[in-house]
Amino acid sequence: MDKEQAKKRIEALRELLRYHNYRYYVLDDPEISDAAYDALMQELIELEKKYPEFCDPNSPTQRVGGKPLDKFQKVKHKVPQWSFDDVFSPEEFYEFDVRVKRQLAKARLKQDFDYCVELKIDGLKIVLDYENGELVRAATRGDGTTGEDVTQNARTIRSIPLKLNEKVSITVEGEVYLSKSQFEKINKEREKAGLPLYANPRNAAAGALRQLDPRETAKRSLDSFIYELALAPSVPSTQCKELEYLKSLGFKVNEHFTLCKDASCVVQLWQAWQKKKERQDYMIDGLVIKVNERELQEALGYTSKAPRYAIAFKFPEEEATTVVEKITFQVGRTGVITPVAELRPVRIAGSVVSRATLHNEDEIKRLDVREGDTVIIKKAGDIIPDIVKVIKELRDNSSKPFVWPKKIPECGGDGSIVRREGEVAWRCKEKDSFVQRLRRLSYFASKKGFDIEGLSEKIMEKLMEAGLVQHFADLYKLKKGDILELEGFKDKSAENLLSAIENSRQVRFDKFLVAMSIPYVGEETAKLLAKKFKSLKGLCSASKEELESIEGIGDKVAESVRAWCLDKNAQEEVKELLKYIKIEPYEQASSKLEGKTFVITGSLSVPRLKIKEELEARGAKVASSVSKSTDFLIAGDKPGSKYKKAKELGVKIIDEKELEKLLK
Repeated sequence: MDKEQAKKRIEALRELLRYHNYRYYVLDDPEISDAAYDALMQELIELEKKYPEFCDPNSPTQRVGGKPLDKFQKVKHKVPQWSFDDVFSPEEFYEFDVRVKRQLAKARLKQDFDYCVELKIDGLKIVLDYENGELVRAATRGDGTTGEDVTQNARTIRSIPLKLNEKVSITVEGEVYLSKSQFEKINKEREKAGLPLYANPRNAAAGALRQLDPRETAKRSLDSFIYELALAPSVPSTQCKELEYLKSLGFKVNEHFTLCKDASCVVQLWQAWQKKKERQDYMIDGLVIKVNERELQEALGYTSKAPRYAIAFKFPEEEATTVVEKITFQVGRTGVITPVAELRPVRIAGSVVSRATLHNEDEIKRLDVREGDTVIIKKAGDIIPDIVKVIKELRDNSSKPFVWPKKIPECGGDGSIVRREGEVAWRCKEKDSFVQRLRRLSYFASKKGFDIEGLSEKIMEKLMEAGLVQHFADLYKLKKGDILELEGFKDKSAENLLSAIENSRQVRFDKFLVAMSIPYVGEETAKLLAKKFKSLKGLCSASKEELESIEGIGDKVAESVRAWCLDKNAQEEVKELLKYIKIEPYEQASSKLEGKTFVITGSLSVPRLKIKEELEARGAKVASSVSKSTDFLIAGDKPGSKYKKAKELGVKIIDEKELEKLLK
């Protein structure tokens, strides 16, 4: 091969590899295998070594070719980098909509316009400059005027094209992020290595992009979405067309952008994405709403810090700061004492909260949380928030460490508390205080137990205070006249409660065991016990060794079950209860999946917990990682490394439709 032939071959290989890189990393639709791609890449590497005069900094072989830097250089942006103003509620967004229309009316422009709605990716901003279609610079946002040059690191991100499909000189803006699956993988590796874990994907992505050695950045497998054409010879007439144009140039553009005709459409999307966001393999913290037409955008202009034509419609915050006003104690149904931080009320995840769990004495010591401290709290879903950090810089000088009490009045008796050897939790010495009975009875009636609709803890407390209910069986002895004596009850509400109690007289064995508040016996453990022993008599006839022989049942659970079966008071209560209720066996819907092992990966339309419950109800096991013993891998969108391992091991891979057939 002469030089001219080598040059042509090198150029052809580069174009082909760029094309297949785009298919794989941008479209997620590869046309050739990894092995074929690697072979083409290796050929190009060999040719570039042999003919160094044809080397090109934007060759696919140069993704990780830079030397480590001593420090990042400061660079001035060609276009000022604005940030968006935020709104957090439909009411605030409607105010923004009215404000935009009022400004357009003042300018004598039409007020009938569309919004382009995009997902707000929780990553970090990247600004990319291209000259004649080739990447020349990548920079962080910085202060909006000056950023840091991270070109070498940006080159390692496979979804950022080194060469565009057109020879244009442009500046684009986008978001660099770390996928959830990659974040999980990195943290597992760090945990094995004994290194501190990253707090969230955004922090990990920021740390990766600011590595002085691009080889370290490459290891993180960062990704990107481009969303803004900041500077170009000509710009499309609308935001939605702009996104399509960016896509045609070879950029990865998030596919979930929508054209909305009015503000109510935007609000509906905002509400829908709060539920759908967890299905994506990247973090989303809201929507970005832009007036679609470029002409109207230019007329609306900017404030000193943000565009007037756009707004970030944020999802309810999951972290907030507040003050610990007091530390109190909650006594659970099994006598476990949980410390609770009484907070200065603060809005988080769409609701106002005033309490956070502190878990146990060790957690209080670890955080060194004190009354009067300013803290960061975090909330996931509807769960009571956790305190994740104390802001000690705001602590008062007179502050004193919290001292764990020796007695808790709610424990009954003299309030004494005990701590068993090897446990972190303190418990009430007295086993049958009013508070513990209230918790047990309320849990008995909850969805996890007998599922008595409408029987809340407040109503249970009223029944107990009136002397109507002290034991489980007392609920089935209630008469309409008894309930009508309680404050707030009338004919209809009393009848509804009695009807709900009546409907609970038949209960599945596993739910019965959960309702008994046996220490260490939760829903999953109860299913294992109910499946093995079929009946209460069978369970209580089993030895400690027989209990421990069940996979998933340990020493503590076995001891706890035996202690409950031998407890005279507990068994007297059960004997009385059985006069009024019937325990049904725990039967599995099908035996075809009995003993099969499943692993779930990727984004699915059905919550993973629901799939897990469906499979376990049929005798299957759901594992967290793929191995030779795995029978099925359930793969959703963007399945990640588990998919690759399943293929290597020859594990059968199924999608949601195939799973549905299996379950039927």
